[in-house]
Amino acid sequence: MNLERFIVDRISSRKDKSFSSLIVKITTGAIALSMMVMIITTNVIKGFKNEISAKVFDFWGHIQIADGQSGDRFEAIPFERDEDLLDTLRSINRITYARPPSVRSPQKVPPVLTSSGGVKRAEPFIIVNGILTDNKIFEGVMLRGIEPQYAQERMMDFLHSGQTIQPSGEEQASRDIMISATTAERMNKQVGEALIVNFVLDEQPLKKRFKIVGIYKTGLIEYDKAFAIVDMAILQEVLGWKEDEISGIEVSVDNLEDMDMISDYIYFELLPGNLYSQSVRKKFYQIFEWLELQDINEYVIITLMILVALINMITGLLIFVLERTKMIGILKALGAQDWSIRKIFLYHAARVLIYGMLIGNGLGLLFCFIQKYTGVLKLSEEYYYLSEVPIQFDIPTMIWINVGTITSILVFLIIPSKVVTSISPVKTIQFK
Repeated sequence: MNLERFIVDRISSRKDKSFSSLIVKITTGAIALSMMVMIITTNVIKGFKNEISAKVFDFWGHIQIADGQSGDRFEAIPFERDEDLLDTLRSINRITYARPPSVRSPQKVPPVLTSSGGVKRAEPFIIVNGILTDNKIFEGVMLRGIEPQYAQERMMDFLHSGQTIQPSGEEQASRDIMISATTAERMNKQVGEALIVNFVLDEQPLKKRFKIVGIYKTGLIEYDKAFAIVDMAILQEVLGWKEDEISGIEVSVDNLEDMDMISDYIYFELLPGNLYSQSVRKKFYQIFEWLELQDINEYVIITLMILVALINMITGLLIFVLERTKMIGILKALGAQDWSIRKIFLYHAARVLIYGMLIGNGLGLLFCFIQKYTGVLKLSEEYYYLSEVPIQFDIPTMIWINVGTITSILVFLIIPSKVVTSISPVKTIQFK
């Protein structure tokens, strides 16, 4: 039998009301609270990043192809709609290719890359500036022209009321328009009402009458304020473009990890010289940089919680050692080595630590399950882009948090346990 563990079992089984037993309870509670906060933090931040990213990708796809002169701007520069190119994009499956050296391919990236998936869809679009008017109300927007069939497939996720834009038939452009809930509120508009859109082309005003068939809501205020959805054919008519002229292609991939790689593959291998491809993560880098900053918050909170648990453990260990000085003296008098006695207190600390961590994990996971399936905690969508606190279970991170917490705390506890070596057996046994 392991002597150190036997002594720890005997100490732990005692139901006395000593001061150290109170400290053990306080320490266990502090560890449980710290662990619960860490579990909740990592799952909330993971959920927050995933939910916001998913909204951006659902609205814009993963890769944008446009004329090279447009850069990061939303500018209606036409290029020919190439059905062969669209078919080629849609047929991209798992690929392996050698990326040529350029500014777009940093040296740290391996020259030969393999994707884990391919392309799900590739759809053309047009974006044009316009002004929504109704009597004395003016609202500047960007009209995003997409094909009605595509709108029915993708915009359903954001549909707040009404329906998506519908094909007109007989090769006529649809006069349907979808506006955001934000725009509808500002203009006091509802589904079924008419709306005038003013275009300014070559300094000449042009008005088109639309019917509001649907109201969408992404929760991303910047998008909801800025965009309205219409049939792409009506924008071609307004701009005087041919039926095969578009201003961009939206590409969606199977796996997010492949986004930048497939974007570069499309740019280097498939596109003509006048076109340019860019991942949405790079095109809207402000949003994604802001999301990456949430990792700093996570690291700070986890570090602080580990420090809280560590300080409580060190305090509890020192109090426990001081209260057991007589036991330490007797064990030394019987020939016990310092390290053997230190292991007794380290085993006891590990037991308290693990017990507190189990409670904290349980409470943290319970909170996350309740929030994920009930959404009891709400958020202001205006400020957080979400209506409720999001939860995304991040199993690998939770495992690392548990392993890192128990390892770092036990390693640091070796130092305060050294106080055992300074206790004299003669003085402690004589003490009354």
